[in-house]
Amino acid sequence: MTVNFLPSTFESLEAALKHYFGYDSFRLGQRAIIEAALENRDLLVIMPTGGGKSLCFQLPALLKDGLTIVVSPLIALMQDQVQALQDNGIGATFLNSTVSPSEARDRISQIFLGYIKLLYVAPERLLTEQFLLFLERVQAEIGIAALAIDEAHCVSEWGHDFRPEYRQIREVRSRFPTVPVLSLTATATERVRQDIIQQLALRQPNIHVASFNRQNLYYEVRPKQSQSYKELLQLIRKTPGSAIIYCLSRKKVDEITARLQQDGIEVLLPISAGMERSRSRQ
Repeated sequence: MTVNFLPSTFESLEAALKHYFGYDSFRLGQRAIIEAALENRDLLVIMPTGGGKSLCFQLPALLKDGLTIVVSPLIALMQDQVQALQDNGIGATFLNSTVSPSEARDRISQIFLGYIKLLYVAPERLLTEQFLLFLERVQAEIGIAALAIDEAHCVSEWGHDFRPEYRQIREVRSRFPTVPVLSLTATATERVRQDIIQQLALRQPNIHVASFNRQNLYYEVRPKQSQSYKELLQLIRKTPGSAIIYCLSRKKVDEITARLQQDGIEVLLPISAGMERSRSRQ
């Protein structure tokens, strides 16, 4: 079937998917979301981690004219996504505090030469007057295809990772009213969803909530025994793959880490509430 909003290069969305990402078929829900994005609809996508939500804005960005701006809250997150896209031969880049002024100028030149289809930025940079003036030039010369808000739950004060800067993104929507806004997150209650729609001023958004049933995961609850550490050690040794161990205190995290290392188990640096979280500010 030929889809009328596809570039003539591709006979189907599946052909475009195969060309850019190497996949033969879409995951459940992806195709309908991508079709709505290609029709310039505002979107609210709730899809679990690993469910393929990034593809829902990345593929439309490659099939539409202009530049797609991706707002991402963490430097590491945007760097990982850009590297993965570049590994697939896709024109993507980011602008943040790790990029030197000369390198930023080079990347901006590549954008206006048409080599870049996806530009990742943090909300703090997006909202600066200098960057907004840059976007006005982009809109005038090559066009802004879409504004994709990754980790959109950060918009909501009811979300678990609220970022005040995210609530100001609405100002960008006001400045570029014809640019569709795609909001995506792995987690959002009904209250958070409604707050996202309101705060981003989404217009009759296409709302997609994916199933959170992960067939490759299962939960098992066991009563705690007096020899709980011994049982944990046996479970780790007989279970293939990696394990994540949750503890109720930082002290317990350090204690379990030390004991596992003494028993020959390779353990990554423990993460606890006392450790500083990496944030992107520009």
